[in-house]
Amino acid sequence: MRRRTIPGFGLSLGTTILYLGIVVLLPVAALLLKAAEVGPAQFAAIIGSPRTLNAIRLTVLTALGATLFNAAYGLALTWVLARYDFPGKRLLDALVDVPFALPTAVAGLALTALFAKNGWFGRPLADMGIAVAYTPLGIMLAMAFTSVPFVVRTVQPVIEDLGTDIEEAAGTLGASEWRILRSIIFPAIFPAFLTGCSLAFSRSLGEFGAIIFIAGNQPNYTEIIALLAFIRLEEFDYPAAAAIAATMMMIAFAMLLITNAIQSWHLRYVDRGD
Repeated sequence: MRRRTIPGFGLSLGTTILYLGIVVLLPVAALLLKAAEVGPAQFAAIIGSPRTLNAIRLTVLTALGATLFNAAYGLALTWVLARYDFPGKRLLDALVDVPFALPTAVAGLALTALFAKNGWFGRPLADMGIAVAYTPLGIMLAMAFTSVPFVVRTVQPVIEDLGTDIEEAAGTLGASEWRILRSIIFPAIFPAFLTGCSLAFSRSLGEFGAIIFIAGNQPNYTEIIALLAFIRLEEFDYPAAAAIAATMMMIAFAMLLITNAIQSWHLRYVDRGD
């Protein structure tokens, strides 16, 4: 008698698809339909306006900067948590999830208080001529704070399951630490690492609460695209808001498609044994 892996698979699948349709597909479809009402000429005019282009450019560049920072810092933090035992490790491991648990508006207020010119960190930085609050650097900082757990929590289980047998064997054969990292460790964690970075980038693109307090929200300078869409909603300009939101959604989807393509290429590369 053939048994199903999951009891009630049909009911479970139907419930899952229904939930996905209501929570994800229906809002996305409504957004695309609203954006389609604008028309190509008006859509191009909305997205091509200097204020919108500056907001998109600022959001994408700061998100890329935050993602690059999290790629390096998050990987180093993950390695420490996965491979070393030290006093306070559990506390540090718990602190990684604080951006998930902390309301983003609270995070934005805290970062603004710390990095303002009279703040604990902002005062010494201002003495060195570095301004953080109300600048693109502050936006990048807020994005990095809210998205770093994606890199850590995605890569950490892979490093913990990797073990040290292969590394020790490579070391006995004369491989240097850099060769072990490049040829053994990084290829094994690359799919998870790429996934974590893409999730961090997507989260940075859509971040709102943590940014609006530290950004200063100056048009054409520190105004992110999510805030501009919100402003258009407050102005009851729903077509413009839908067009802006649809554009950001397409950027996020393009990033996910690129990530999946790179992961597929990497899997084929590994399968060939190159």
